[in-house]
Amino acid sequence: MLAKSFADYDVVVLDIEGTVCPITFVHDVLFPYAISSLPRYLDQHWDTAGFASYRNAFPANCKLDRSAFEDHVHDLVTRDVKAPYLKALQGLLWQDGYASGELRAPLFPDVAPFIAAAHTAGKKTIIYSSGSVQAQKLFFAHTNAEPSDLTHFISGWFDTVNAGPKTEASSYATILSNHTDIPASRWLFLSDNTKEVQAAVLSGMHSLPVSRPGNAPLLEDDFLSALAISDFSPQSEVRMRHSLAALKDTICS
Repeated sequence: MLAKSFADYDVVVLDIEGTVCPITFVHDVLFPYAISSLPRYLDQHWDTAGFASYRNAFPANCKLDRSAFEDHVHDLVTRDVKAPYLKALQGLLWQDGYASGELRAPLFPDVAPFIAAAHTAGKKTIIYSSGSVQAQKLFFAHTNAEPSDLTHFISGWFDTVNAGPKTEASSYATILSNHTDIPASRWLFLSDNTKEVQAAVLSGMHSLPVSRPGNAPLLEDDFLSALAISDFSPQSEVRMRHSLAALKDTICS
């Protein structure tokens, strides 16, 4: 069952970390998994044709030197450098982990029922995350929900490559441009980051912050923080209706 508050929206855009799953999942589970599984993976694939494109995307000094390759990966992860070739490699390693069952995406309990109910109600669910589209699809194909694969409920996938930075209104305008038949006011973006929420609102979308267990506290003096919702379930209908009404009043004033 879908909360009645979502009746005014045709499209719901979801962030991932801190919104549909614990904010720690990527840094505490996915990143360490990629590092720990890398030596084993390279033992099996370093010289294979299938791995060549990933290896050759790295700097010249790493392409033929496995030790330099591994050192460079460790350095990039330590410095949190989001190099496209590192993201591609991590996606490959995560794909292996999801396929083996070592990795499962830990959704909050209300998320899978919400996505399924939105689909049943004829609404589009779109994902917009800083993680690559490939990583997003892996995430939603291997969740802790039942059924595990939720990708058939999702209508679109956006990241910082095909949409742009998440704190810029132009990125949300790009997403909107993919469905010009749906007015921006019929879109709702949900994220744990109030800067992203603000950018979405500036694009014409409606947007609310999400406050989940483990997230950093929202700024107390930020108007948007006062509109935060804790989940998407029908049990939170009163809170969602209040927050959306306050948001609409602000947009229209």
